[in-house]
Amino acid sequence: MMTVMSCITNEHNLLLVSVAALICLFGSAITLRLLNRAVSASGGQRFGWQFLAAVAGGGGVWTTHFVAMLAYEPSAPVSFDPVMTLLSLVIAMGGLVASFSISGIRANRMFAPLGGAVVGLSYSAMHYTGMFAFSVMGLIEWQLGYVVASILLPVVCSAVAVALVSRPDLRAQRFWMAVTLFVMGIVGLHFTGMAAYRITPLTSNFPEVSPAAALALGLAIAIVALIVVGAGMASYLIDTDVRAHSQQQLRYMAAHDALTGLPNRISFTDRLIEVLHEARGSGRKFAVIGIDLNRFKEINDTLGHSAGDEALRIVSRRMAQSLDSDEFVARLGGDEFAAVKTCVTKKEVSAFADRLAEIFGRPIRVGNIEVTVGASMGAAIWPDDAEAPDELVNNADLAMYHAKHTFLDVPCFYDSGIGASVRKRRQLGEALRHALEQDELAIHYQVQKSLSTGEVQGYEALLRWTHPQLGPIPPSEFIPIAEENGLVRSLGVWVLRRACMDAVTWDKPCRVAVNVSAVQFMDANLPRLVHEVLIETGLPPQRLELELTETALIKDKGRSLHIIGQIKALGVGLALDDFGSGYSSLETLRSFPFDKIKLDRAFVDGIESDRQSKAIVRAVLALGKSLDIPVLAEGIETDEQMSVLRLEGCDEGQGYLLGRPSPIGDLAQNRQPAQSDTPRHQRVA
Repeated sequence: MMTVMSCITNEHNLLLVSVAALICLFGSAITLRLLNRAVSASGGQRFGWQFLAAVAGGGGVWTTHFVAMLAYEPSAPVSFDPVMTLLSLVIAMGGLVASFSISGIRANRMFAPLGGAVVGLSYSAMHYTGMFAFSVMGLIEWQLGYVVASILLPVVCSAVAVALVSRPDLRAQRFWMAVTLFVMGIVGLHFTGMAAYRITPLTSNFPEVSPAAALALGLAIAIVALIVVGAGMASYLIDTDVRAHSQQQLRYMAAHDALTGLPNRISFTDRLIEVLHEARGSGRKFAVIGIDLNRFKEINDTLGHSAGDEALRIVSRRMAQSLDSDEFVARLGGDEFAAVKTCVTKKEVSAFADRLAEIFGRPIRVGNIEVTVGASMGAAIWPDDAEAPDELVNNADLAMYHAKHTFLDVPCFYDSGIGASVRKRRQLGEALRHALEQDELAIHYQVQKSLSTGEVQGYEALLRWTHPQLGPIPPSEFIPIAEENGLVRSLGVWVLRRACMDAVTWDKPCRVAVNVSAVQFMDANLPRLVHEVLIETGLPPQRLELELTETALIKDKGRSLHIIGQIKALGVGLALDDFGSGYSSLETLRSFPFDKIKLDRAFVDGIESDRQSKAIVRAVLALGKSLDIPVLAEGIETDEQMSVLRLEGCDEGQGYLLGRPSPIGDLAQNRQPAQSDTPRHQRVA
C-alpha cells in the first residue's frame, strides 16, 4: 500500500491525477446509470442501452488511464505507440459491450456478477495494452504481486458494482455504493499496476518533457472523454424526461375520462376516500350526488353518436368550470356522473345540485341543432345516510333512480322509503330477466272484430307476467322495468316468436297483431328476425301484423322507411298504433305505407257524449276511407260506443265489450276469461 501511495505522490502530476479522478467518477456514474436503464428494457432497446453504457464506460476509463499516464513522470524518456493506444480503446469498449451483454442475459444472481467480473478483466486488458503502448528508453521490470493485485481489484469491485445496479428498483444508496466500488476498481487497477512498473534509465541525458504540454494533452483527452460520456448522459437524461412525461400522461389517462377529460371512476373512488378521512378529522359532512342524463339516448338515436359525444363534452366542460374548491365531479361511464361536495348543512348540497341542474338545463348546440339533456340527480349525505363509502354511493344511486322514475325536476335526497322502492324495482328487474330466460311469461290475446259483421278478424298479442310470490304484475309496471334493464328487445323477440307459434295452431286463419317497441324497431336486423320467425313457425306472412307507434318512426325517417320497406316486402302487414295521441300527424300517413290505423282509446272513451271526440273520430274515419286504409277503434267498452262507431262507418273494433284478453287455451275452447283476470287494456310497449 505504501508503495502505491508513494507512486502516486512522488511519480505523478497531482493536477492531472485530479482530472483523471473526476473523469473516472463522472464516467462511472453515467455508465452504471445507463446499465441500470438496460435492466428494465428488452430486445433491441436493451442492447442500445448496453452499447451506450459500454461507449461511456470504455471512453471514460480509457481517458482516465491515459490522463493518469500523462500524469506519470518516469525517470526516462517516454513516447506512445498510436496503434497500441487505439487498440486499448477498442479493447475497453468492446470488452464492456460483451461484459454488459453477459450481465443482462438473465435477471438472476449469477450473470450480473459474472458480467461485472468480465468488466474488470476488460479494464485490465485495456490498462496493460496501454502500458505496452508506453515506450520508455530504459529497462522495465514488473512486480508480479502488484500485477495480480491490480487485476483482482477491478474484477471483484466491478462484479459487486454490476450486481448492485442490475435490479430495476435501484435506490440512491445502492447506486452510489456501486459507483464507489467501480471507481475503486479503476483507480486500484491503474495505480497498483503503475506501482508494479519499474524503470531503469539507459541514459542520464534526455530531453525534459514540458509539463505544460503534458497538461494540455491531458486536458484535450479529458475534453474528448467528457464529450463521449456527456453524450451518454444526455441520452439518459432525454430518456428520463421522456419517461417522466409518458408516466405523467399515463397517470393522467388512468385517472381521467378520455372523452370528457373529467376524472374517472378510479379518481372518484380515491377522492371519496380522501374526503372521508378529512371529514372524520374535521367533523364536517360530505354528500355524494349521483347524476344520470335524461335525454342522452334520444340525442344518440336521433343525431348520432358523434352528437352524443359532443353533448357529453360540452356538459362536462360546463360542470368543470363551475366547481368550487370543495366540489368534485367525475364521469363514471356512459351518461352517468357522480359529484362529491363537502358540507355542513343539507342546504349547501341542494344549492350545489341546483347549480348542476341549471347546467344540464342549458341548451347545447350540436351542429345546427340546439338540444337539452336534463338530468336526474340523487344525493346521500355522510354520515346521516351511510357510514361506508360504497353504501353511500349506492344510496345516492337509489335516490337518483327514484328521481328518474318519478320524473322529478329537482335533486332527490335519499331516505329509507326510497331505498326500499328502488330495491324492489331492481329485484323485479332480476325476476323479469329470470322469467324471460326460463320461459315463465305468457301471452293473452284480445280479439279484433269487424263492426259491421261481427266476424273475428284477428287477435292482438298482449304480454303478461305472473310473479311467483307477488302474483300478476301489470304491464304498466313491468314494461318500464324492462326498459331500465335493457330487456325490451328480448321481450319483443319472445312475444313475436310465441305469437306466431300460437297463431299457427288456430283453426281459423286469423291474423295476429304484435306490438313492436321503438327500441326494437330501430334495430336494422328486425326484418331478418321477422323473416326467420315466419320460416321457423310456418306462419304465412299475411297473417302477421306489426303495430308501430309514431314515436318509433320519427327518430330517423329515412331509416324507418328502409326498415318498413323490407318488412312490407315480406308480405307482413303494418298498423299505425295509438293514432291521435303523441306525435301523430297526417305527414306520417302520407309518408309510410300503413295497412291499418288504430284509433287511440282516448277518443273512444267520450265518443257517446263528447262532441269534440266524435268530431275527431269522424275526421279520422273519413281520412282512412280517402286513403283506403281501414280504421280500428280501440277501447270499446259500451254498447253506446259501439253504436256510434258503427254509425260513423268504423271498420273494426277492439275492447272489453268485444272480448277481454284471453290465454291461448281459452281461445281454443272459444270462451272468455273471467272479468277479474286482467285490468283495463294494457300492452307491451
